[in-house]
Amino acid sequence: MVASKQRTLAQQYMFVSLLVMLGGMVGIGLWISQQIETAVTNRTAAVTALYVDSYISPHLQGLADGRNQSGVDVAALERLLIDTSLGTQIVSFKVWSPDGIVLYATNADLIGQQFPIEDGLAAAFNGEVVTEVSNLDKPEQALERERYGTLIETYAPSRDAGSDTIIAVSEFYQTSAGLEAEIRAAQYRSWLVVAAVMVGLYLLLNGMVGRASNTIVSQQNELKANVTRLNELLEQNEVLNGRVRRAAARTTALNEKNLRRISADLHDGPAQDLALALLRLESLSEAVAEAKPEVSRDFRTVQVATESAMAELRTISAGLRLPEIAPIGLADTIHRAVRDFEQKTNCEVTLTLGSLPEQAPLPVKITVYRVLKESLANSFRHAGGAGLSVQAYVTNEENGELVVEIADTGLGFDWQETAVHQRLGLVGMRERVELLGGQFHLYSAVGHGTTIRAILPLTIPEVEDV
Repeated sequence: MVASKQRTLAQQYMFVSLLVMLGGMVGIGLWISQQIETAVTNRTAAVTALYVDSYISPHLQGLADGRNQSGVDVAALERLLIDTSLGTQIVSFKVWSPDGIVLYATNADLIGQQFPIEDGLAAAFNGEVVTEVSNLDKPEQALERERYGTLIETYAPSRDAGSDTIIAVSEFYQTSAGLEAEIRAAQYRSWLVVAAVMVGLYLLLNGMVGRASNTIVSQQNELKANVTRLNELLEQNEVLNGRVRRAAARTTALNEKNLRRISADLHDGPAQDLALALLRLESLSEAVAEAKPEVSRDFRTVQVATESAMAELRTISAGLRLPEIAPIGLADTIHRAVRDFEQKTNCEVTLTLGSLPEQAPLPVKITVYRVLKESLANSFRHAGGAGLSVQAYVTNEENGELVVEIADTGLGFDWQETAVHQRLGLVGMRERVELLGGQFHLYSAVGHGTTIRAILPLTIPEVEDV
């Protein structure tokens, strides 16, 4: 089995085609040999039958008058078999009447006996010349059986010269030695021709298949080399992909650290300065109002603007800083994002959670929280929070993907507009999701609400807590 697999296509074809051609050569050779044997035998019999008819039929014309044995010129027949070359070719001879009686035979004991008319004798009385190699197993062949193993047996009809009616059948036997030698010579030549043709055809086909096989083998070797190089590239790509994913996860965590730092800087820097300025403005407001009443209105405008800037700065600082989500699970992270939105907006959200893992990588939780926060805020801003719903589930328990869907039943919009995809909030959500190797989809239509779907892998590298 192993050796068969190791053979090339050309070797397998050479082996199989050799068997097929040997079988074909033997079959064709046997068929041609049989045809040659039949053709040579029939030709010899036909020539001999014509010879017999020419010499013997004139001495049987007395049978046309209805006479049996008396109608046969026995003396003339015996002279023919002794004094002519016919006798050297024929080893035994019989003349049959239409009713199966032996009118004449070289074995005198058969003369006058009657035998069934069958096989070749019956066909001869129907006008055919019949030749076959006889095993001499018939009752009337006892004399021939004692001297020979097989003989060529020929039945030739003899006709009435006036009416062409078959008046008798001549049966004669010839030795097969000379005929067999002629047949064997013809068969030998035919075998040589068949073998030469088969060998030439075999070599021609194997040459063609050999060249094709060599081409296939070279292409297979090239393909194997390409596959090997491709596997190496895939391995390198896998390593690089791992590095990119680790870098992406690290980038997500570092971004949150930077946002927390910016939040702290805003709170401890500009916010404190504005708070101090407000204190000073409050202490100066009464003095300014008493000293210069006409300036009091402008002073109050500055004080209100400073208070507004202070409130906005605190809001921005709070928005930049994530709550502590590192120690909590994935489901709690989603609950917290939805709850924070509901508390700030007094807008109800329908939350549906599927079977979620207890924990998830920190970059995933950060991204889920940010996407929920941004998408819910967008829905509240543009759709008034109508029919808000959040759904989260995992596509596969083992090494699956987390799917988070945020939908509303607002007015919707034409999502194919270029301006929609350039909005900062959508761009930010898409980049966060795709940075972790996930997928971000937006579905909307005018009058049919909006749906955001984020698909995130759950098998990304962990990073330090933020």
